[in-house]
Amino acid sequence: MIKRIKHSLEYLIDKSSRNKTSEAEENLLNNFALSEYQNAKWDEVSMGNSDAVSRNIYEEIQLRIVNKKTFNPYLKYMAAASILFLAGLGFFFKPDFAKEKQLSFKTSSNPKSIKLSDGSKIYLAANSSFQYPEKFEGGERKVTLLKGNAFFEIGKDKKHPFIITSGEVQTKVVGTSFHIQMSKSKCEVIVVTGKVNVTSKGQSVDLVPNEEALFESEKLTKQLADKSFLVNWYNTDVTLNQTTLKHVITILQYKYGVSFQYNNEQVLATPLTVFIKKDAALENVLEQINYITNLKFKVYDEIVKVD
Repeated sequence: MIKRIKHSLEYLIDKSSRNKTSEAEENLLNNFALSEYQNAKWDEVSMGNSDAVSRNIYEEIQLRIVNKKTFNPYLKYMAAASILFLAGLGFFFKPDFAKEKQLSFKTSSNPKSIKLSDGSKIYLAANSSFQYPEKFEGGERKVTLLKGNAFFEIGKDKKHPFIITSGEVQTKVVGTSFHIQMSKSKCEVIVVTGKVNVTSKGQSVDLVPNEEALFESEKLTKQLADKSFLVNWYNTDVTLNQTTLKHVITILQYKYGVSFQYNNEQVLATPLTVFIKKDAALENVLEQINYITNLKFKVYDEIVKVD
């Protein structure tokens, strides 16, 4: 009985992918997929973020479709439901994200770093959150930047690509260093060393050092990176010579996970030179800027107001 169900399901899915199903067969698949998806239970701890996994499956199917045709709106449900259904019947080996015990790493007011089981180092900005497996299993090393910003130094392993999900964006590397800076409105990937592939919503760009990918307003673009971003400022002292307050604020936003509010945008053009120690608290850096510029900075949780 189970073998018959498996065979029928695989047959119909294959037939649908070739646009060969009848209307009745397509309705049967759609109803089954939607029903299984709605009734399925997802274990966030063992299987990861359900939205991210479903999105990844959906985007992978889109990328594999060569012929341009109307995309079945239930196909993303079908893919997720089929995996859950067949896994429950014992047909599939558990996917990598199901086998791996997921751990969380969060920061509060200061950046911190962590070393993963493959030797990769992640430098997490203040007010950020990161999810990773206790030990990597399978053919890919998958992690998730849930919130904020991070600098990645990835251990080289050509046989096991390293994949970071950050919101709507996936970054794939084998061994390199780069920034990922994520907010509610956009996501940036800035490459310092090596080669990086960035994908989102069917769009893809390849990056080399000094380049960055920007995902904003549903669009993925490639551009040259600001040279001051081509350093791991979480793990090294940084001197910003004869720069502007706007430039300094940008670095502080990324490093400390805060946003700045100011009434007069003209203050952003204020010239200054600032030295930022790698382990300096935000308040200490702001005191230094206060002394140089006579401006006043007040910190309210993750917001800094400039007077």
